[in-house]
Amino acid sequence: MGTLATIALVVLGISFMVFVTFFGRLPALRRTPIAWLHKLLWVHLPNGILSLDQRLSGGRVTTSCVRFANFMMYDRHPTVLIFFLVLLVGGEFLYLPAVWPQLSLLTKATGALAIVLPYVFLYLAAFTDPGFITPANHIPEMARYPYDFTLFHPGATCATCRFLKPARSKHCSVCKRCVARSDHHCIFINSCVGARNHRWFLLLLLSTAALTLYGGLLGMRLMTARIRARFPDWSLLPWRAGGMSLSRWLILWSWGMQEAGGVAMGAVTLLALMTSPLVWALLGYHVWLIYCGTTTNESMKWSDWQVEMDLGFAFKRRLDPRRIKDVSVEPAWTRWPAEAEQVLVRTEDGMPPGPATHASGVGEWQAVWRLRDVENLYDLGFWDNLLDVLIPGFMFREPHVPVAEERLRQKKKRRARRIYLA
Repeated sequence: MGTLATIALVVLGISFMVFVTFFGRLPALRRTPIAWLHKLLWVHLPNGILSLDQRLSGGRVTTSCVRFANFMMYDRHPTVLIFFLVLLVGGEFLYLPAVWPQLSLLTKATGALAIVLPYVFLYLAAFTDPGFITPANHIPEMARYPYDFTLFHPGATCATCRFLKPARSKHCSVCKRCVARSDHHCIFINSCVGARNHRWFLLLLLSTAALTLYGGLLGMRLMTARIRARFPDWSLLPWRAGGMSLSRWLILWSWGMQEAGGVAMGAVTLLALMTSPLVWALLGYHVWLIYCGTTTNESMKWSDWQVEMDLGFAFKRRLDPRRIKDVSVEPAWTRWPAEAEQVLVRTEDGMPPGPATHASGVGEWQAVWRLRDVENLYDLGFWDNLLDVLIPGFMFREPHVPVAEERLRQKKKRRARRIYLA
C-alpha cells in the first residue's frame, strides 16, 4: 500500500501545482490562498533563490536556469507537446492490456472513440493556422472586429510586424507573429490559440477531459466490482464500509487494484481521476470566457482596468455617433454587428481628463469604479459568442448587405453587461 499511497500523493501534488500555476494569477482568485501560493512559488521563492545564488556564485547558476526556463517557456519547440503525447500513449499502453479484455463490445466502441478523439483534435489544434496576420490577409483582418476604444484603439502599430494592429489581435513573442483574436500561446500544442484554431483547442480540452474521466471511472468500477465480489461489505466510501477499519479498507483497495489489472493500471486510474478535475476546470474557464465575450488575453486587460478603477484613475464618456472614421488607421466598415458606444481612458492624477483628450467623445467624463459599468463590445450573448468561436466568420457580414444589425444591437442593450471579473 506504500507504493500506491506514494503514487497518489505524487499525482495529487503535481495536479495541485499545475492548478496553482494555471489559475493562481486569475483576478477572481486575487485574494485567496491560491493566489498567495502562486506568488510564493513564482515570485518570493525565485527571488529568495536568486538572492542566495548572488551570494554563493555571483548569480551564475540562476542565470543558466533562467536561460533554460526562457527557452522552455518562450521559444517555440515541441518539448511539452511531445511530453503530452508520451503521457497519453504511455498511460494507454499501461492501462489497456489489462482492462480491454474485461470490457463489453459497447464499452470497447465508446472507449475507442474516447481514445482517438484527443489525438485528432490535438493535431488540428497544433497544426491549423491560428490566425497569423500576413500582408495578404491584413485588410480582411482589420475589418474582422471594430475597435472598442477601451481595450483596443485604432492607430496602434506592431513594432515587430510593422502592421496596424487589428482589434483583438496580439503579437505573440513565442511565435513571433501577430495573431487574430488572440487568446493565448499554449505550450501543450506548441502554437497560439487564435481565431482559426480556437474551436479545435476547445474540442481538445473537451475530449481530453472526457477521456480522463471515462478512464478513471472505468478503472474504478472494475476494481470495485472485483473487491465486492470477494468482500460484499466493502464500499468505495470508507465510512459506508460496514464499520471496516481504514487500514483494512486500504488493504482491500490495494488487493482489488492488483486483481483488476495490476499496479500500473491502478496508477493510471489514479492519475486519470486526479488530473480530470484540472482539465475540466480549464475547459470550464474557457467556456466562461466565451460566455463573457472575451479571451484570455482580454481578461488580463480587463484586470488591469479594474486596478485603474480601484485607484480612481478610469473615466469614460460616450462616443460621438456622428464621428467620421480615420480610414488610414480604422476601416471604414466592419462586419461585426455592433459598434463602440463609449471611450475609456486612464489618467495619472485621478482627475477627469480635459475635454480634448479624445476628440471622438461627447459629453462629460464620468469616473468608473466597476467593470460592470463598462460596455464589452465583443459580447453578443453566449450563443452568438460560441458561434463566433466554433464557426469563424459566421458573425461577419459583407458590407452593404442588409442584416439584422438592429436586432443584435437591441439584444445587446437589453441584456446585462457581462464582463469577466465584473
